[in-house]
Amino acid sequence: MEKQIVLMTSDEVARTLDRLAFQVIEKQGKAKNLALVGIQRRGVDLAKRLAAVLEKKLGVTVPCGALDITLYRDDWTRMGGKPAVGPTTIPFDINGKNLVLVDDVLFTTRTVRAALEALLDFGRPKQVELLTLIDRGHHELPIHADYVGRSVNTSCNERVDVLVRERDGLDEVRLTTGADA
Repeated sequence: MEKQIVLMTSDEVARTLDRLAFQVIEKQGKAKNLALVGIQRRGVDLAKRLAAVLEKKLGVTVPCGALDITLYRDDWTRMGGKPAVGPTTIPFDINGKNLVLVDDVLFTTRTVRAALEALLDFGRPKQVELLTLIDRGHHELPIHADYVGRSVNTSCNERVDVLVRERDGLDEVRLTTGADA
């Protein structure tokens, strides 16, 4: 039997993004060379929100882009049917930038590996850091997040879903357990 547990409410998601923005400011300073790149889909929404918080706090524009990693995945040929490729929009030069790659859930780390490979097709950033709302463990590669909203211990047969108002009509993080997770 499937069971859902709310891990983060809308208010908790908002507070967490605020805290993450302060952590980025603490490490990046005035953010003059900073840019954000969100991984499609919900990472893009989170990156846009984070950019807005940073801009409000720093009074500077923080460039923000969107990256689709579908064709960079090491398992895309095993996906059933035709893979759904989303848009990649990076409207700034990434060469020499301090990039913060934004994703909703860090799990096996294979998505991040694919994102790093995809970014290199756009240039050579000075630095790439990773920010994730949820780190659920079970990493298969030696990749870690520099900024973590919340770490959640999960089993491999559980699922963590990040819902965002832009796509889902509400902000919430859910843990699904049970046979259908």
